[in-house]
Amino acid sequence: MGAAGRGSGERGAGRRWVLALPPVLVLGLVFLYPLALVVQQSVSPDGGGHSVAAYGQVFAESAFRGALRNTVLIAVGATVGALLLGFALALVVAFVPFPGGKALSRFIDVFLSFPSFLITLALLFVYGTAGMANGLWTGATGAAEGPFDFLHTPWGVLLAEVTYFTPFVMRPLLAAFSQVETAQLEAAASLGAKAPRIVRKVILPEALPALAAGGSLVLVMCLNEFGIVLFTGAKGVTTLPTLVYGKAILDGDYPGACVVAVVDIALSVALYGLYRVLSSRAAPAAPSSRPSRPSRSPRTDGVRRARA
Repeated sequence: MGAAGRGSGERGAGRRWVLALPPVLVLGLVFLYPLALVVQQSVSPDGGGHSVAAYGQVFAESAFRGALRNTVLIAVGATVGALLLGFALALVVAFVPFPGGKALSRFIDVFLSFPSFLITLALLFVYGTAGMANGLWTGATGAAEGPFDFLHTPWGVLLAEVTYFTPFVMRPLLAAFSQVETAQLEAAASLGAKAPRIVRKVILPEALPALAAGGSLVLVMCLNEFGIVLFTGAKGVTTLPTLVYGKAILDGDYPGACVVAVVDIALSVALYGLYRVLSSRAAPAAPSSRPSRPSRSPRTDGVRRARA
């Protein structure tokens, strides 16, 4: 009986491995193999053989250090801005009834499919040198030129990335807010809790996992954003993706471009790994075998937090 059970278990495990093999092979060919080629090219100089000299040359360049600094600063700034703006807008859409709220929620889903350069072009039409905002200013004041001339600076890149990536934060937040019971908010308000306190004590704890998920996604996407930086034409703003483009296409330095790409990949994977570690530590511990007291309902927990 035991031997038969072990045999059937081994056959089931073997069957699972067979079923998992095709997707693993597809994943390896489509994603892992190209990455392996990039790593191989980074240690394959033009003269042949294998060498890590390209890493030392790239790391010694001031252009690389500046691109790394710009990439991290812009990515962190855009992530913070998208989190703050996305949280505020998601609160309004989810909890403040207004005409067109459902249509706006659906538009957010459509917005996620837009390419990033469209947002940059839209901002150029609004805040560009010949854009609508400067046109209104010159028409009203008679000045020769308008005051808005920041799109070709790091601030323009930051504004474009915050504008584009905010819906990526709003989408998981709206899903989380849809699980918050209205009765929980009404009970907290009936106890005298003001709106800011309800947001801080009741809504924010429910939104933290969605904020972490949206923020980590936006951070990784900002680290690898290419279209926005390229289309703004920001002077002196070089990021790791644009440095890869410059080395490969403009300079023909393929080993150097692959070195920068490897650094960008390592940075993205490290940040994702950090997010996974932090999220796993923040997850509630598994219940023990000892009998526990009956748990309170989410409504009771929210009201207790609002009263605290």
